[in-house]
Amino acid sequence: MRSKLVGFLALVLSACGSASDVSPASEVPAQPSLESVESEGGSDGLPLNAYFGDLHVHTRYSFDAFAFGTIAGPEEAYAFAKGETIQHPAGFDMRLDRPLDFLAVSDHGVYLGMMGAMTRPGTAAYDHPIAEDVRRADTPEERLAAYRSLFPYLTKETSPGDYIDRNTVSNAWSDIIRSANRHNAPGQFTAFIGYEYTASTPERDNLHRNVIFRTANAPVQPFTRLNSTNPEDLWREMDRWRELGIESISIPHNPNGSGGRMFEYTRHDQTTPIDPAYSELRMRNEPIVEITQVKGTSETHPALSPNDEWAGFEITDLKVASTIVSNPDGSYVRQAYRRGLELDHQGQGNPYEFGLIGSSDTHVAAGAFREDDYWSKVGLVDSTPELRSSVPMAPDSEHADHVETVSDGSGRQYQDGYFQYWGASGLAGVWAAENTREAIFSAMRRRETFATSGPRIRVRFFAGEQFDESDLTAPDLIERAYEVGVPMGGEFKAEPGDGPSFIAWAVRDPLDAPLQRLQIIKAWVDETGESSEQVFDVACSDGLAVDPQTHRCPDNGAAVNLQSCSVSDDVGADELKTVWQDPDFQATDAAAYYVRVIQNPTCRWSTWDALREGVAPREDLPRTIQDRAWSSPIWVSPDID
Repeated sequence: MRSKLVGFLALVLSACGSASDVSPASEVPAQPSLESVESEGGSDGLPLNAYFGDLHVHTRYSFDAFAFGTIAGPEEAYAFAKGETIQHPAGFDMRLDRPLDFLAVSDHGVYLGMMGAMTRPGTAAYDHPIAEDVRRADTPEERLAAYRSLFPYLTKETSPGDYIDRNTVSNAWSDIIRSANRHNAPGQFTAFIGYEYTASTPERDNLHRNVIFRTANAPVQPFTRLNSTNPEDLWREMDRWRELGIESISIPHNPNGSGGRMFEYTRHDQTTPIDPAYSELRMRNEPIVEITQVKGTSETHPALSPNDEWAGFEITDLKVASTIVSNPDGSYVRQAYRRGLELDHQGQGNPYEFGLIGSSDTHVAAGAFREDDYWSKVGLVDSTPELRSSVPMAPDSEHADHVETVSDGSGRQYQDGYFQYWGASGLAGVWAAENTREAIFSAMRRRETFATSGPRIRVRFFAGEQFDESDLTAPDLIERAYEVGVPMGGEFKAEPGDGPSFIAWAVRDPLDAPLQRLQIIKAWVDETGESSEQVFDVACSDGLAVDPQTHRCPDNGAAVNLQSCSVSDDVGADELKTVWQDPDFQATDAAAYYVRVIQNPTCRWSTWDALREGVAPREDLPRTIQDRAWSSPIWVSPDID
């Protein structure tokens, strides 16, 4: 039997350039320690409320979004987040099923606003060498070509400084700041000032980060890849901003496309060893990572986690905007947790002690978070099922003479590319006392965050010495959990014995599928410094029991009708909650534990596309998907002086 929706209500109600010219400084200490930065800001109340948002949204000010036909700006992005209808570049309506609680417009800082200015006579950008290509672009193929023609300027193969229109960049940045401040409504909706730092290596390894500012304080110009493509230089600039009263965090995204460069054993130069100072610098500025978004999920990879049956979820193992395969080694979050523990064991500090969020990376000012209402990401370039390769290319297609095609094994031909691997993801979740910039930013600082692949699943996770089954029904469970334990994102000192007990708790999205299983993922390093990982199912739907030998729930029998995309309505859970102890706990091991909760299967967006077009789903794509959510870890350190 599924638990009643009252469980959901119970959780909601009771658990629930230069920067020398800056605005007035807030009271943030110069060159703070990691501890002082983590405790800065936020509300004094318990973080009882789950808030959902998107910290990765591009508008017309991003060079690629404009090339793809996007004319919506920050105003439209915030209107969409608040529940209003806006227009896709292809002319159809985009609207959320519910408003979001917070949002950041994060346009590319590099060439900010420049592509749009190339179409306006009288601007300095109008005479840019690629401007004519931008103005002439009309078809998806021409738009992609115009976008790619900018690459030499972004990579400095061609000197970019001679062509940057400083007034255009400043005006776009000012508009982004004004829009965020105009839409920020404390207690109702939070609008963060932000931008994307779009760094990469010469081999096109993705090193992108979103930079989010705590308050209205922001630098006059974003620090971009034209300043440096080394993220360490970004973090040092963020430290400098902090001395001037500008508090920010950096959020890496798409480590899956980093070619192994996001989570290395060395510093950026690939020769200098990581040391405690580097680890401190990185964690002071980068407390959370975006684990899932439209361009794939970066939890883990089947090659890295062969004993995890769910490791292949929505994998896009290509470098960004290419068909070049990305090296998985060093590109996924779970492996980063293991590497961080190894480095810390060796006395080098832990540069990978980060929490998790999701976001969309939409380039049409509006994220598509539902499988059954998916418009992909890049405007006029992937606005139809044919363009995003979920249905066969028609013989008389206007694109047939301009693109390569590939067969799915059935003889049907599809446009070749990578859009078919993208997904309807994701969302950032935070636990905070109130919906304000300060409280939500503080939650991200202390890593009390979680990620979802689209559905608004709520996840709680605590570790403590004194939890037992009776706590699960206690009316003061949350208050007690904070009093005697630590929440997700926290650190726990293990004492000799059986180890900490964990409270793992997930509640379904009432507008999406029921939950199938609740899992705890463990990454650890033993006394010798060798790291390992293991997946434990800890709670099963429908009264099923975890097998103590395999640590797996039996399949609950949930099914999908591929003719209609209807799903089983008599199996699955509204809520999964348990107290769990690690059966293999060793007091001498250092470990990171995090929750993963998995829904019943539903139709993937590509199957919905095929169903609506009246064709069979593509043979070489998954027909169903099991959406999920992930908590930030709790790090358990050994009781060793």
